[in-house]
Amino acid sequence: MANFTTIKTSFCAFLLSVSCTGTLLGQANTFAPNGSLQQAGLDSVLIYQSVDSIMQTSIQAQAFPGANLLVVKNGKTIFHKAYGYHTYDSLVPVGRNDVYDLASVTKITGPLPALMKLHGEGKLDLDAPFSNYWKPWKKRKDKKELTFREVLAHQAGLTPYIIFLNEAMRKGALKKRWFSTTPKKGYVQVYTDLYIKNQFRNKVYRMVNRSKVSVEKKYKYSGLTFLLYPEIIENLTGSDYEAYLQHEFYGPLGMETFGFNPKSKGIKAPIVPTEVDTLFRHDLTHEWVHDENAALLGGVSGNAGLFGSASDLAKLMQLYVQMGESKGKRYIAESTLKEFTRIQYPENENRRGLGFDKPLIGNDTLSIAKAYPAPKASPESFGHAGFTGTFVWADPKNQLVFIFLSNRVYPSRGHRELYNLNVRGALQQLFYE
Repeated sequence: MANFTTIKTSFCAFLLSVSCTGTLLGQANTFAPNGSLQQAGLDSVLIYQSVDSIMQTSIQAQAFPGANLLVVKNGKTIFHKAYGYHTYDSLVPVGRNDVYDLASVTKITGPLPALMKLHGEGKLDLDAPFSNYWKPWKKRKDKKELTFREVLAHQAGLTPYIIFLNEAMRKGALKKRWFSTTPKKGYVQVYTDLYIKNQFRNKVYRMVNRSKVSVEKKYKYSGLTFLLYPEIIENLTGSDYEAYLQHEFYGPLGMETFGFNPKSKGIKAPIVPTEVDTLFRHDLTHEWVHDENAALLGGVSGNAGLFGSASDLAKLMQLYVQMGESKGKRYIAESTLKEFTRIQYPENENRRGLGFDKPLIGNDTLSIAKAYPAPKASPESFGHAGFTGTFVWADPKNQLVFIFLSNRVYPSRGHRELYNLNVRGALQQLFYE
């Protein structure tokens, strides 16, 4: 733990006129975990003081109004504490069981476990053309030969992102041909008193199908196909995407807060708000998905849309650490998880696994300021980050799960201190040091 002084000093250097000492902001919400820091070989006093200090300075710097941090070691929760408030008005303190908009963490907790299960069952060939599973690409010269492996590893040269909201609005107003303020047949709800025509989904698909592909095949992150995976999964399973995930994973694992559109699920746990939307909802986005593309699909997507608590998220991440098995039940084939979580194209300087993010190549040689994630995360580790301020990471070699949930986009996505201060890397490195 001697290196923490260096970590803390470098972290504090980012903060202007903010001290790394003092009392905690808000009501700290902690509990007695089922494991202990001492059993994990960690100095509990130093860990709590250090984490508290980093969290406090981050909140003061407005990196986020509040956050949840949960760490699992050897299958036992050794740290779980909540900090700050839902918003900067300090009215609602963050609780350990609060539910967050997971943003892009959805990618590895929604479609990916389903795709891995299907691969293990022999229903999905990673080296077959993606067009075998998404038929419209058969007619696209630039896409018909792209393999599922290339697509999942972000090695296919696909367009990174499309703002579909531009197709749903004109001069800052929602197009009446797509939206209704009252429930109607053939419409799906996207927000309070706002509904979109189901046919808009077909427009999304057409735009993805027609999107450009780079001639040069190199690492380029693209979330477009994650909009397609729910329908691909439904075609392969014959089951509704949401229902399949609930039946195969969330239900059996006891993930009670996990799911899409929590507003309609009657979840009792408090839901943390995200951004004050100035684009089309013109309201504080609360209990509805933050991501505009997922919202236009009715909140159920593969790129974003999942909500859940840190504790429930830990159950799925621990399943990954245990290579697809939990409490004697096999959910995903071990060989499949090993394949999905290894770097696919290192020769192209592409660090990605299949759907999963991985440490930078040579990460262990980098300083904490340049590393991603923490320098001491093993090369076998994997995870994903989310735009709203979420981050999950699993390390099978060290039997460690690290979960950080925040709403850094409150009140606007311009708040980037979470990245500038490298808060998550500093916190994660603590538990390795």
